[in-house]
Amino acid sequence: MKNLFLSALAVLTLTITSCSRDNEDSTNNNVVNIDPNNFQGTLTAGQSLTLDPSVTYKLTGPFVVQSGATVTFPAGTVVEATGGTSAYIAIAQGGLIYVNGTSSNPVIMTSANATPAQSDWGGLVICGKAVTNKGGSNGESATAEVSNLTYGGNDNNDSSGVIRYLRVEYTGAAFSSDKEFNGVSLFAVGAGTVFENVQAYMSGDDGIEFFGGAVNAKNLVIVNAQDDGLDFADGFSGSFENVYIKDIEKAGVEGSNNGDNFAALPRTNATLKNFTILKGSLAGSEHGMYLKEGTGYWTCQNIYVDGFTKGLKVKDAATDATTNANIDGGFVTFSPIYFGATITTPSEYVGSNTTYIMTGSTSGAGNSAAAPSWTAGWTAGL
Repeated sequence: MKNLFLSALAVLTLTITSCSRDNEDSTNNNVVNIDPNNFQGTLTAGQSLTLDPSVTYKLTGPFVVQSGATVTFPAGTVVEATGGTSAYIAIAQGGLIYVNGTSSNPVIMTSANATPAQSDWGGLVICGKAVTNKGGSNGESATAEVSNLTYGGNDNNDSSGVIRYLRVEYTGAAFSSDKEFNGVSLFAVGAGTVFENVQAYMSGDDGIEFFGGAVNAKNLVIVNAQDDGLDFADGFSGSFENVYIKDIEKAGVEGSNNGDNFAALPRTNATLKNFTILKGSLAGSEHGMYLKEGTGYWTCQNIYVDGFTKGLKVKDAATDATTNANIDGGFVTFSPIYFGATITTPSEYVGSNTTYIMTGSTSGAGNSAAAPSWTAGWTAGL
């Protein structure tokens, strides 16, 4: 197969078939041998690769799925990575990924090291054609900070595939102090993509980060992230439902509009529903939720925050006028939100809107501070 690294020691037969965006074609057009101990390379347009869950794949370099190509991870597939920043899985615009895990048999992408640690490898990168404000307000594209792939456009219903029951571990390899992988990075991923029951465990940077896009994510678990748990920015306009976050070095949730232009359009417009956010054993230095760089519009329901000293971190109006104006105008709401006993400052906002926070008893992700029932069987570290 063109651009896919092969080995004379190949032990596994994989089928490459032509494919469409909606359905995988079962026609067998080409069969190649690939060494799962050297899993890297590129799938090009018209090629489709389905991995074998009975074999452990050793990711030794970049594996890139280009436009018009498809990769499928059946339930129980395990990928073990080595190589730091050189090892990652990336789905380019127009490429498709299918992760078909189950609650009892998830797909696992992890470290191959005998003693695994955060930042052992890159992570999973997905680039779509949905809207981002990073390149401009008229559907311009941008370049992903990791993988150097293009993302962005005008199609908020774009599909990058279906991801269910995936656990990504020991990711976050760093190129520099301000450029590093997350557990999963979604760049302008559209609402046509299914992204649910996904865990980022032991990430050296953010757990899961959304750069623009409109995907509606559901049942996310983030445990032990060395930066933020969940991060969204750059005109993100989707939703998050059922999110459990624990052991966070900086902010449990960080949300912004645009770091270069706090008032950039189209603005971030996010819905957050059913969140449990726990500082856990790490520092939590940027508190439960950090509203920054313009913030955008947030609608938050049933939020549970505990373990931090501050619930909501908000810079003053002189530093971040756009964020404060959005709160002043009623475009950021929490109804209800529960702050645990450790939280002595519910919010740093000191503006005129006294009702943007409605406190009350909440169940958060489903079981208040305890792990919700939907996490059973496929997660780690709970």
